[in-house]
Formats: sequence, structure tokens, C-alpha cells
Amino acid sequence: MTSTLAHYVQTDAVQPKALPGFSHINRYWDKRHHAYAAKIAPGEFYVTSGEEIIVTTLGSCISACIWDTKTGVGGMNHFMLPSKNAYSTPKKEKKDFFDQESTRYGNWAMEYLINEILKNGGSREDLKAKLFGGGRVLNGMNQYDVGDNNIQFIKRFVALEKLNVVAQDLGGVCPRKVLFYPCTGKAKVRKLTKVKNNTIATREKQYSTALAKSTSVGEVELF
Repeated sequence: MTSTLAHYVQTDAVQPKALPGFSHINRYWDKRHHAYAAKIAPGEFYVTSGEEIIVTTLGSCISACIWDTKTGVGGMNHFMLPSKNAYSTPKKEKKDFFDQESTRYGNWAMEYLINEILKNGGSREDLKAKLFGGGRVLNGMNQYDVGDNNIQFIKRFVALEKLNVVAQDLGGVCPRKVLFYPCTGKAKVRKLTKVKNNTIATREKQYSTALAKSTSVGEVELF
């Protein structure tokens, strides 16, 4: 009966149309949750007005899940560092919506996420947020605690912007898998305690090293 129901749901479900600017995001049918999902990698964010899940896996990175409680439009981001000059001397900044170089950093990732929600029918006074990530999974990076610095950044940002944060799961030593349902604001978090300790840490370290050395790390694939 369960498999029949799952097949029925998958067959009848219609994948929500991607909003302008988000067609490049990896979207698929999630058999376990019987819903369409959008999987975002570090440096990406996704906004939707449809009934779909947004999924990501976090180590020291942060994801903010923000949605409009009245319209149901919402999204999630995934960033590695608070700002572009966290590791290197700032260069000329580019603030192009399609420039993933920008959205790998918290200051821009947050601005873009909020602006896209507002542009697609959200209202600032109706926004709520849930925050996840910032685990201590990286060591030996010139004493720079990536997770903690991300946590401090996001706390300052939401306070400055007066965002209504209704839930958060930050810090600790375990990676997390996060599933977010923008249409309802529901979020599920699973601590990945059985993941090999060095798997996500190694990938994040490679990613952060690429960020420090290059202005374009589009070839780096995580999770």
C-alpha cells in the first residue's frame, strides 16, 4: 500500500515552475518525502512560491531559511564565509544576481535571499527566519574558526535587519542535513553523527581554500 501511494503521489504531483533566475538549481523528485525538492550547494540560494522542499547539507556553513507567513514564498541560502574579505584583500565587488561569486558570502547571500523573496510577493513585516549550521568541523585554518565566525555574523545580521528569528540550531560539532518547506515554514534538521568525521570537513576545507585563491570556484562540487 505504501509503495502504491508513493507512486500515486509522484505520478500526480506537478513540479512547481522555477522562479526567474533559479532554473540552474538541481531539482528532483524526493521519494522519501513524496515531494519535489531543490538541492542547494555552497554559494547557492533558492526561492520558491510553490510546494517544494529546499535541501542542503551543512558543516561550518550557515543556511538561513526565510519565508513570508502570508504568501508562502520563501527560500534558503548556503554560505561559507561572512564576507568576501574574510580571507583575502577585497577586490572590486560585483553585485550581479547571477554571480555566484557574490552569494558564497553571508553579507550578499542574505541580501539576495531577502530581496528575491520580496520581489516575488513577500512583505518584510511578514518574514520569519530559521537559522542552521556553523558547526565546528574545520580545524587548523590559521586559528580562524569558520563556524563560530559565521554564527556571530548571522546573529549580527538578523539583529541589524530586525528579522523575526523563530528557531535556530547553530554550533556544535556535527554536520547537519536541513530540509525546509517554504510554503509552511516547517524545517527538519538531522545531525549527521554517523558521517565519517573527515568527509564534510575535507570538502569544506577544499572549498574555503579555493575561495581564498580564486575569484571563481564554480568547479568545486560539495555534497
